[in-house]
Amino acid sequence: MGTKTVIIFALIAIFGFIVFTYNRLIALIEAVRNNQKQIDIQLDRRFKVFESLINVVKKYMDYEQTTLKDVVKLRSQAEQAKAAGDEKSRIAAENGISTIAGKLSVVFEQYPELKASQNCIQLQEEIVSTENRLAFAKQSYNDSVENYNATKKSFFTSQITGLFRAKLDFNFLYWQLDEAKIAEQENYTVKL
Repeated sequence: MGTKTVIIFALIAIFGFIVFTYNRLIALIEAVRNNQKQIDIQLDRRFKVFESLINVVKKYMDYEQTTLKDVVKLRSQAEQAKAAGDEKSRIAAENGISTIAGKLSVVFEQYPELKASQNCIQLQEEIVSTENRLAFAKQSYNDSVENYNATKKSFFTSQITGLFRAKLDFNFLYWQLDEAKIAEQENYTVKL
């Protein structure tokens, strides 16, 4: 084999590696985006369940007026932040709704006739189920972000990411992780 043939094979190998790496990063980005859509589905589901629950309990207590206003306000903030591309504010608003969901059981304990209502019991169970699904969707999303970040920072792949920064280099926010944990994950380096 001549020098030209070796150079051609080397160029083909380099080009193949670039294409493979590019496509792999695109697949990871799409996985993150798909997991974000799964979170959106659960968030929409949760809001609808909240509306139903609040309609059921209206005749029993005044608390639902404040709860409904808080949920609607937080949901509106989340939607506005999503439209503006402000993921940090969106996450904060959605986490506020999760906090409200966590406190509902305690409030219902104060209303014996509500505790006995079959509709109310089913809707409370539905909220718990939705929060569990949401937690799973957030974990899947965080895992896909972590996988993407680890891949894009790896040796050689980081050079490809640098070449196609506009298409391959994104900073996805984590759901429900505190700032210290995020900083720890982003600053992690392998010690040899």
